[in-house]
Amino acid sequence: MPKPMSYSKTIWRLLAYFKPFKFKALLVLLLVLISSAVSVASAAFLRLLIDDFIVPLLGNRNPVFDALLQALTILAVIYIAGIISTFLSKRLMITISQRIMKQIRDELFARMQKLPIRYFDRKANGDVMSHYTNDVDTLNMMLTDSLPQIISTVVTLLVVLGTMIYLNVPLTIIVVLGALLMLWTTKKVGTRATDHFFQQQESIGTVDGYIEEMIHGQKVVQVFGREQHVTQKFARLNDQLFKHSATANKYSNLLMPLNENLANLTYVMVAIIGGAIALSGWHGGLTLGGIAAFLSLSRNFTMPIAEISSQVSMFAVALAGAKRIFILMDEQPEADEGTVTIEQRTSDGVWLWRLEDGSTIPVQGQVEFHQVSFSYDGQKQILQDMTIYAQPGQKLAFVGATGAGKTTVTNLLNRFYEIDEGEILYDGISIQRIRKADLRRSLGIVLQDTHLFTGTVADNIRYGRLEASDEQIIQAARLSYAASFIERLPDGYATKLDGSGNGLSQGQSQLLAIARAAIANPPVMILDEATSSIDTRTEALVQSGMDNLMEGRTVLVIAHRLSTVRNSDVILVMEQGRITERGNHQQLIQRKGNYYQLYTGAFEWE
Repeated sequence: MPKPMSYSKTIWRLLAYFKPFKFKALLVLLLVLISSAVSVASAAFLRLLIDDFIVPLLGNRNPVFDALLQALTILAVIYIAGIISTFLSKRLMITISQRIMKQIRDELFARMQKLPIRYFDRKANGDVMSHYTNDVDTLNMMLTDSLPQIISTVVTLLVVLGTMIYLNVPLTIIVVLGALLMLWTTKKVGTRATDHFFQQQESIGTVDGYIEEMIHGQKVVQVFGREQHVTQKFARLNDQLFKHSATANKYSNLLMPLNENLANLTYVMVAIIGGAIALSGWHGGLTLGGIAAFLSLSRNFTMPIAEISSQVSMFAVALAGAKRIFILMDEQPEADEGTVTIEQRTSDGVWLWRLEDGSTIPVQGQVEFHQVSFSYDGQKQILQDMTIYAQPGQKLAFVGATGAGKTTVTNLLNRFYEIDEGEILYDGISIQRIRKADLRRSLGIVLQDTHLFTGTVADNIRYGRLEASDEQIIQAARLSYAASFIERLPDGYATKLDGSGNGLSQGQSQLLAIARAAIANPPVMILDEATSSIDTRTEALVQSGMDNLMEGRTVLVIAHRLSTVRNSDVILVMEQGRITERGNHQQLIQRKGNYYQLYTGAFEWE
């Protein structure tokens, strides 16, 4: 797991996403500068308006307002320029931020596709989903709202500071001291809020993961009457989320009133001391317009800091979300040093291995495990010194108790996990030399837990080979005996499905998965409990179709039902990661070992 980065590094990494938009970002800065200049100019113009236009009219019996109206028109033009520049800067910033969010989502999803299966074994699906929902959404809000506010504030502070220094240095010192006190308060309180917001985001991921798990397992929960148990556990997880959220928001919500009061205190101090300077004539004195202008500038200097403090909660949540996103992005991708690739000859459809020297050899489907040992956690051995030989075109079956290591064999062949000891050869080539994508392309697999994608029935079958024609889809469906129920669907092959199967039985979903593997037409087929959800009558039909599918290719079958493996060329009986018996059905029956006991006593491994 990558080492979590600091929040400062997170900020710098976020800023790096602005590099492709540097010219637009500079334009945003220019527009913000104009907006800030308008704010300062309006305050400075206020002194001119009072001293040169309003005060002279106070004692005049026949005042002429032409000059005042002209000055007010100029002030209106200044304000309109500020409004336009603010509008354009915000619109441009939204465009930039949305492009950055798209890039982050693309990178996040692309990184997820490269992560090893081991990562998803230790992460709840809901927690992974939380990166795309909560974390990305909070980051989006920060880039769209908080960041423009911060940029505008920084530019405004610099411009206003320069103007205040020009007008009156002693009063500027008072305003700066007040601002520094506000910044110190923001740092102290904001740091505590940020830490708790990160814990809040972590808790949200945990809660989302638990909710998703319970949604998938709701039937099991109700069957075993565990509603109260899962409710209590959710309450504990939700209570942790509440504590982190309450603490984080407690600190962040303190900032705005604290800083507003500090800003008001600074404003009062400027008014009192400015009035004293005006009356005493010290430091050149101050006019009524000068005091009004400086009070306006002091408000323009302190209020943005107070407003930023109100954004601290959003900024802290966004940083916590960004930190979680970058932690996922920094996860080590699945290593692949393979250089051997696979291709299919167009003329006759024969699969070929292309070796490192550019030469090719036919893919025959010979699979060998030589003294392979493996452990998921580095402690408990799942496979121990296992040796397996599967000749081209041979049907090899694995039977054994749950946890014997049957599925692990197929996981290692796919290189979802790396072996600890030994060697796995595919047509005499170490699978370490074969590029993973090409290795998996050569292995068709039908899992016990089928997964359908949102789309039509035809789309789900075509997932095995995207360039397949409609005729090939129908042929694959007939091979797997899925065609009969597909044709009875309301729209046949055009029937819309969602990820949950959309009304199909588990057996029908499994038939679609078999058809999907059939259309891929791989040299080696792996059937992991592929008929476990099909009734006995359907199984007989599917078995005939599977026999057609298996013809001419190597097949590895994992099954609890011994009836599905009886016609296998070789049956391997596994127990605690070791092969205890090996042979075909007749040989194992004659040997009268574990397989014989199972076959004559029960048709399923208990």
